[in-house]
Amino acid sequence: MSATEQHTPQDESTATQGVKWGVFVTIVVLAIGYIILRDTDIQWGGFIAMLVFYAIFYYIGAVTAGKRSGTLEDTMVAGRSLPLWIAALTMTATWVGGGYIAGTAESVFSFGLAWAQAPWGYALSLIVGGIFFAPKMRRGEFMTMIDPIDIRFGKNTAGVMYLPALLGEVFWSAAILTALGTTFGTILGLDFQSSIVLSAAVAIAYTVVGGMYSVAYTDVIQVVLIIGGLFLVLPFAFGEVGGFAPAWEAYREGMGTYAALFPPLAGWNHPDWGTFYWNWWDFALLLIFGGIPWQVYFQRVLSAKDESTARWLSIGAGFLAMIAAVPAVMIGIIAFNVDWVALGAPPLDNPALVLPYALRYLTPPVLGAIGLGAVAAAVMSSVDSSILSASSMGGWNIYRRMIKPDASDAQVKKVIQRLIVIVGVAATVMALNVQSVYELWFLCSDFVYVLLFPQLTCAMFYKYANRWGAIAGLWVAVILRFGGGEPTLGLPMFLPYPWVEDGASLFPFRTLAMVASLATILIVSYVSRHRCEPVPLSMLEPENREHRKLSVAPDSD
Repeated sequence: MSATEQHTPQDESTATQGVKWGVFVTIVVLAIGYIILRDTDIQWGGFIAMLVFYAIFYYIGAVTAGKRSGTLEDTMVAGRSLPLWIAALTMTATWVGGGYIAGTAESVFSFGLAWAQAPWGYALSLIVGGIFFAPKMRRGEFMTMIDPIDIRFGKNTAGVMYLPALLGEVFWSAAILTALGTTFGTILGLDFQSSIVLSAAVAIAYTVVGGMYSVAYTDVIQVVLIIGGLFLVLPFAFGEVGGFAPAWEAYREGMGTYAALFPPLAGWNHPDWGTFYWNWWDFALLLIFGGIPWQVYFQRVLSAKDESTARWLSIGAGFLAMIAAVPAVMIGIIAFNVDWVALGAPPLDNPALVLPYALRYLTPPVLGAIGLGAVAAAVMSSVDSSILSASSMGGWNIYRRMIKPDASDAQVKKVIQRLIVIVGVAATVMALNVQSVYELWFLCSDFVYVLLFPQLTCAMFYKYANRWGAIAGLWVAVILRFGGGEPTLGLPMFLPYPWVEDGASLFPFRTLAMVASLATILIVSYVSRHRCEPVPLSMLEPENREHRKLSVAPDSD
């Protein structure tokens, strides 16, 4: 071999890093050119600061973490090697997304602290998941959340369960990209479309390269930015309303019983609540238990280095998520007391702009830029996680199990990388064109709670659970859930649920559907256990891994 044909690993590594950075530079140059052509009245200082943040995220995700992403297991579950501190931070960053922060501030401002249920609801979800689900899932050495359903109920049932899981991840990504576009437009003057496309492109690029390692490593710096950046904003924002005590007193007086974290014990008899009390509990339970059956959650659990790490990363992330919500809650309270017009700002007619307004009009420009970086970090940490999760299930549970059972690891990995681009583009297009993306995302959270939670719970814990019970439970859930109608999809209510206001029932029919589905799986499975023999629970244990029919063919040369 001649000297010109000899290449060292270092040369190849340098060349690969050059290509990765070339991708980032190309994205940035195209974005800047597009912005200039649109003649956007942009604040270039803040925009450049945003690019610096994105360069850091990209370097960690594509260049640093990308070095470790070689096998299919690396791409999907980071080689099952994440230590507790990294795993807890990536779990926290995933849940504390742009929608989580902006939505909490909006809810506190518009409807009261009582209706800002996401922080404590998702925190309890992480804690419950860590106690009951995470250790068993990690012990089973699965690759996705759908695997236990596949093993116990068959690949066709698993394929059906993939649909609500996929839609939930796509709508989640679209919702938080929308939140980012709104924030950047308010603070930087950057148009909605440009900010969404740039952010999505960077997230997709480093996720394709590094897989789960990229997502985990970028989440570490992102969660520090999220928590630290927003806490820095609070002293200046409180300075505009005279401090916490007067702001809280005015807020409590204005919101009444909705200023409390929870409704009154006898809220159904309270004039402020009435039937909304039961509606509050419906959504509270949806957040607590519907926050468990998400691949974006279990992907971190399955990436942990052992069972104990899986348990404690989830519990620890629950407490960190509550801490991360504190600045958003405070900003909502502050915004309730601010005279925006007196500060030279346009009237705050859209409650979704609470967080962007606080960053732009209540803080010095430098801290506003840091706060903007925190929002960008929150969005990136959730978008990359969601598109990887949806793509992992698609490649592993759909392509490998239903389309090409003899696919090798290398083939499945290529499919997942392609799906990352497809899912990311789909979420981006949806964020650009769908106005009701928040409603759609919440709808999918609703479906995950009603359809997926009973199936996953029975698959993992009920020894008599079988395919007949799973199918019967699914039908019961669909009928009872859609019987309550769905305004977002234009579906009328066809079951006589009570407490109808403005065309929607306040009766907790979502929880009714979930519980009824769970009970149906339990009863039908038990009654039919001799006609449809259940797959033993022991098949979920690692010693039976070779008998699950979930392994892939060896890599081809």
